[in-house]
Amino acid sequence: MTAPFPNRPRADAREKVMGAARYGADHQVAGLLYAMQVPATIAKGRIAALSIDAAMQVPGVVRVLTSSDFLPPPPATPGAPPPPATLTTDIAYRGQPVALVVAETLEAAIEGAEAIRPIYTVAPAFTSLIDQPGMVREAVKPVTAGDAMRAMARAVTRHKADYVSPPQHHNPIEMLSTTAIWENGQLTIYESTQSSSNTKGAVMRNMRLTPEQVTVKSPQIGGGFGQRGGAQRQTALVARAAMLLGRPVKLVLPRGQIFHNATFRPKNLHRIEIGADASGKMIAVRYDADQQQSREGQFPPDYHESVPMLYGIENYHGTAANLRIDTQAPGYMRSPTPHPSCFAFESAVDELALKLGVDPVAFRLRHRATTDPIHGHKLSSCYLSECLTEGARRFGWERRSLQPGSMTLPDGTQVGWGVASGAYPGSAHPNIVTLRVNADGTTRFAAAGHEMGQGIRSTIEQVLVRDLAIDPLKLEIAIGDTSVAPQHTTAGSWGTASVVPAAAEAAAKLNTAMAELLAGRQVAGNLHRQLATVRRPSLQVEVEHVAVDQGPKDLATLRKGGTALVGPDYSTFTTYSYIAHFVEVHVEPGTRRVRVPRVVSIADCGRVISPRTAESQVRGGVIWGIGAALREATEVDPRYGGWLNNDLADYVVPVNADIGSIDVGFIDRPDPLINALGAKGLGEVAMTGCAGAIANAIHHATGKRLREMPFRIEDLL
Repeated sequence: MTAPFPNRPRADAREKVMGAARYGADHQVAGLLYAMQVPATIAKGRIAALSIDAAMQVPGVVRVLTSSDFLPPPPATPGAPPPPATLTTDIAYRGQPVALVVAETLEAAIEGAEAIRPIYTVAPAFTSLIDQPGMVREAVKPVTAGDAMRAMARAVTRHKADYVSPPQHHNPIEMLSTTAIWENGQLTIYESTQSSSNTKGAVMRNMRLTPEQVTVKSPQIGGGFGQRGGAQRQTALVARAAMLLGRPVKLVLPRGQIFHNATFRPKNLHRIEIGADASGKMIAVRYDADQQQSREGQFPPDYHESVPMLYGIENYHGTAANLRIDTQAPGYMRSPTPHPSCFAFESAVDELALKLGVDPVAFRLRHRATTDPIHGHKLSSCYLSECLTEGARRFGWERRSLQPGSMTLPDGTQVGWGVASGAYPGSAHPNIVTLRVNADGTTRFAAAGHEMGQGIRSTIEQVLVRDLAIDPLKLEIAIGDTSVAPQHTTAGSWGTASVVPAAAEAAAKLNTAMAELLAGRQVAGNLHRQLATVRRPSLQVEVEHVAVDQGPKDLATLRKGGTALVGPDYSTFTTYSYIAHFVEVHVEPGTRRVRVPRVVSIADCGRVISPRTAESQVRGGVIWGIGAALREATEVDPRYGGWLNNDLADYVVPVNADIGSIDVGFIDRPDPLINALGAKGLGEVAMTGCAGAIANAIHHATGKRLREMPFRIEDLL
């Protein structure tokens, strides 16, 4: 078992504070041109005519790219998703790019884009789930365990209700951007992406280029959260422009266009029934989940991946379906399906506990999970009960009254205390790392991984500094760059579990190589000094790391730029991370405004590798949970398609005044099976369950059950 890690500062803290961290749009190059997309103003149809004359008359405009400038879609590759479309005459959603204007200045590119007025042939469009006639329901395979129908029939107490989660958009501070350089037959792309290899592969296929011709670099990301997990449509557009013009081209997408072109969290609908036996134990769950989906979108409705792992309920029947309408494709957004599913399910658990007259924490503690009911595997570790117990202790839960509406302040403010749990899959990916220690005092570590601000560089540094006698101030961690190592997508909370064990193996291998080099000689100083003393410029090792159940085939997939993910259900066990959130809300007596003055969140993520960034991850997840529950919803225009509140003025997110105390704690026990360090994921689970805790707290404060997010003032009037 590994010892706890110290609370070291972030590896890139000084770099970011000093403004030295470079993001995708920060790369400057001589002769740079600027691009701007022209968005479609219809929701569905075709381009009948598109004149570029007005745009070409704008001073500074160099070229306008249309569908005729792009090759037809590449042939399908077995087992690989198709690359994003480029410019086409068919319009599938409002805001889809129909042309790309390239100019000497950003201002000219914008003016040129605004001058283009395509003529469309409009087709009927169905842009919201209210538009029933054009919606197509497409069911997926159910998720089942035991016999939920029979168990529900013998349940003594039941609860059944519907819950709704709205469409929501990521709004990271950094805009989507692409800078493409075509030089001597080589294409270099600077782009903030969570998947540089995925981006490389998509551009290669769209542009008919070889792997040797394309490099994608993503050194820093100003927030990802899933929005940058797949290849972006804009990348191929900018790359094509650079290749046609022979000059570097940069596109920074305005936020309004990001709303209409990037993926988003789809609206999802949940119908849940839970049954308990005479002893008050949950024995059956029936759960139906439907989600908004585009006509061709592939985002899976995996709303049953986490809920069955919370309480070990043996009888579970979960259905799911895509509701296909005319929108852009939805996709992964922080805790993609566990966030809305745990909001719905944990609300339902609280409602059942209330029917039984049982304290919500005590009710959950009756149901300790030890096995995965879906796959029949043991859980490698599950400390959810410890999270609940420690969270209740820190929160002071013993002072909570059971009766809703019974806690008030002297001014009449209603006080509510709520609890909810969350779980998120524990997955991993192979990694190929190179570690080089130099006599000049520097060290370089290259591997797969992307830094979105979550602190992956800090976790890598923790292991290397612990295991190697090196200078941490001169440690370079090269990630997100297809030229330094094969890159996998960094998402789904598998980043740490994929790279940190590889870093530990590399450090051990380098120490062994150093011992062999010294051959018993006693040389003073750190590794740099020892290399200098024996007149060796550097020492380098390479490690091929695979996760449990993986082997050479998975490494080969990584080298080709593919995905070789494993988990959470492994051959002999299942791994999940867990969290418990305790929330206090204040509901003002007159305005009915809801405030969240304090939260206590306790997480089980295995061994905590970087305490500093781990605490930051949980706080960020809690803040997002508050936003999701009380603020965030993207409003669709059902007449014309598109998103009405497509900016940060109208898409409301929490500000500092909305956030009170957030007390974060960790169980910090290594998982014994997932990897040598015992580290599970944290970033996604941090948000999971928080909205449910807020819903439960509001009910405890007011006696009113809110089942559709976000919870607004008018819902409590």
